[in-house]
Amino acid sequence: MTTRARILVVAATARELAPPGDWIGIICGVGPVEAAVATARAIAEHQPQAIVHVGIAGARARCALPPGAIVVGASSHYCDLGDLPPEWATREVAPSSDLLESMRRAVPEATCRPIGTTARVGGTTEHDVEAMEGFAVLRAAQKARLPAIEVRAISNDIEESDRSRWHFARAFDAITAITPTLVRAAQDALDTPAPHA
Repeated sequence: MTTRARILVVAATARELAPPGDWIGIICGVGPVEAAVATARAIAEHQPQAIVHVGIAGARARCALPPGAIVVGASSHYCDLGDLPPEWATREVAPSSDLLESMRRAVPEATCRPIGTTARVGGTTEHDVEAMEGFAVLRAAQKARLPAIEVRAISNDIEESDRSRWHFARAFDAITAITPTLVRAAQDALDTPAPHA
């Protein structure tokens, strides 16, 4: 019997983290700083083979993504550096292509889009999907040479300032329900032998 790959599932809050399963789950805290520190520490402690970052996100109204819609990150972008020269700091991290392909097969109904990371709500201007930790988690994984991917469930329109109109419960339910599928997809991507040249 083959031992499945060790997957680290990273979520910002307890409500975004699915009940324990065939993975290692950690709560990294809200925002890019907490996420980077917690992810780096978890990598050192647990030595996973891949990271699946899950959580909720906002989307621009023009996208018409309903509450609970799943978005697989085509890339993760750090949006808080302003006009600093790009050579001063990394601003974009791509997910593992193997993980991305496996996730898209496992969750064909999901939308695949770039996701902006910002420390404040509404802090993105160029991205249709916005969250607060993705770039930090994927950058920590990149530094550790680990494959990683960001997956989100939509909770609100970015432009909606009234949080009482956000659909937290639907988004939390959607991301925790899909997490076992995401973990299996990650394991499948890592467990599949590479084709011979």
